Amino acid sequence: MNTALMTAGLLMIGIGAIHSSLGEWLIFRHVRARGVAAHLPAPPLAERHVRILWATWHIVTVMGWMIAAVLIRVSRSDADLRSFLLDAIFVATAASAVLVLLGTRGRHPGWIGLGLVAAITLAFT
Repeated sequence: MNTALMTAGLLMIGIGAIHSSLGEWLIFRHVRARGVAAHLPAPPLAERHVRILWATWHIVTVMGWMIAAVLIRVSRSDADLRSFLLDAIFVATAASAVLVLLGTRGRHPGWIGLGLVAAITLAFT
C-alpha cells in the first residue's frame, strides 16, 4: 500500500467535510428559514440562484469524496490504471487549487488542501 496516496485520499475526505460544514455554517444558514436547501433570496440573487449555489457548493464536496475514493483505491492498484487516474486527479486538483487561489486572492484556505493533494499525487505519477 502507498501511504502517501492513502493520506491524500483521507485529506480529500477531510477537505470535503470541512467544505460542506463551514459553508452551511458561514454562508447558507443566513439564507435558510426551514428545510434542507438554502432558499431565501439574497439580493442581488433570487431564490433560484441561491438554491443552485447551495447545490453546487455541495456537489464540490461529493466530487472531492469521489476523488478520495479513487486515491484510496489507487493506493493499492496496478500501474497502468494508476498512472492514468493519478494524472487526471493531479490536473483536477491542481487546476482547482489555482482557481481558488486566484479567485479569492489566497484568502480561502481551500487552495492549500487542494495544492497538497495535487503535490502528493504528482509525486506518484
